[in-house]
Amino acid sequence: MAKYTGPVCRLCRREGEKLFLKGARCLSNKCPFEKPEKDARRDFAPGQHGRDAQFKKSRSSDFLLQLREKQKARRVYGVLERQFRRYYQMALKTRGVTGQTLLQILERRLDNVVYRLGYASSRAQARQLVAHGHFNVNGRRIAVPSSLVKPGDTIEVRANSASAPYFRLLKETDEPKGAPNWLIRNWNSLSAQVTKLPAREDIDANLNEQLIVEYYSR
Repeated sequence: MAKYTGPVCRLCRREGEKLFLKGARCLSNKCPFEKPEKDARRDFAPGQHGRDAQFKKSRSSDFLLQLREKQKARRVYGVLERQFRRYYQMALKTRGVTGQTLLQILERRLDNVVYRLGYASSRAQARQLVAHGHFNVNGRRIAVPSSLVKPGDTIEVRANSASAPYFRLLKETDEPKGAPNWLIRNWNSLSAQVTKLPAREDIDANLNEQLIVEYYSR
């Protein structure tokens, strides 16, 4: 199970915006991308020429814009290039708008669903929870974060895991912001049901899927 293991704050700086990859830390003043004025802000790209890159954005080529959008989508969902390309091929073979279908596939990943339900503060944490086998899908233990859910599926915390300190404390906290419209969540039982495929307005990632399609259509 391949994954990026480097510093994730570096990814936000490279894309020029906060991707919220570290959960609560991204909302605090500890975020390297957006520090208080008394500290040195690091909202420029990493690397030797990172400060110079911010002055060249106005001259970015179409290819660069497409590449950066593709990279941003990969980093938001924690997917490496080979798997992301495979998702694009799946979307290309599916009836409908290719870009929206691609985002639907990414949203249907089990680790993303766990994050969207509020059981984890980031997709990376959700990926770890799934990989450790804490969730059932339709009554069966699933430990593959890239598993795709479909309408009618039921996701729930396993009975043995529900008694663990993490999930007991999670259950005692106030219910977080509402789940997206395509998911029905029961916070008391730590379970949820997929009611339909996610619509474009249900996807909160700041992405331009058309640029991604254009990148792979070259």
